[in-house]
Amino acid sequence: MYGGAGGVRAIAPLSAELRSGEAVSIVGPSGCGKSTLLRLIAGLDMPSRGEIRFGDKAVKGPVNDVGIVFQRDLLLEWRNVLDNVLLPAEIKGLSGMEPRARALLEEFGVADFAGSYPWQLSGGMRQRVAIARALLTNPTMLFLDEPFSALDALTRDQMNVLLQRVQATRSVMTLLITHSIPEAIFCADRVLVMSGRPGAIIDDIAIPFERPRRLALRETSEFSAIGRRIREQFEKVGVLVG
Repeated sequence: MYGGAGGVRAIAPLSAELRSGEAVSIVGPSGCGKSTLLRLIAGLDMPSRGEIRFGDKAVKGPVNDVGIVFQRDLLLEWRNVLDNVLLPAEIKGLSGMEPRARALLEEFGVADFAGSYPWQLSGGMRQRVAIARALLTNPTMLFLDEPFSALDALTRDQMNVLLQRVQATRSVMTLLITHSIPEAIFCADRVLVMSGRPGAIIDDIAIPFERPRRLALRETSEFSAIGRRIREQFEKVGVLVG
């Protein structure tokens, strides 16, 4: 609930299981509670009723073993790229992390900008740095809240391919919040489809495509069929008018 007693219900009662190492996308209309659900799972907000559990433990506060990337990259403008990536290590009191930070910047194609400041980078480069920062301490979970929505189409495609590489080379469970149906399908092993507010999960779709995936996959009839299924679900609940 938002706004206290008598406020707006953000999410309807729902139940979903996220599995270790799995890539999950959540797609739904604006205001349906996607970002709220992510914040609840990460322990950044507490539910007004019900609970979030990791194994046999209920979430009572911020989850330590998760890296988060938001729509706004939240890079600190007065710190250079390398120092931004090292921030989680400073917060957790970890030393000796600079080699790993530099290796991540190299992996994500921004090593040459380690001494640059965020205002000197493009939007796509800033998000590459944000993902590197989120992965610095080697979390088992990576949560991404509409991280590519402000990027141009070509850069967004590049970031989708990058995210797929992250998923393929690490045993990290990824949870991607997005408005984009093609992005949700391309990046995921499962797509959870949410209704309008209060958000409820109205479909749970297993994505059958092998990895690695090429962008040309989006032009296939099998890919289009999954997109059509998602749009039909939105039509059933009045989010789309067919």
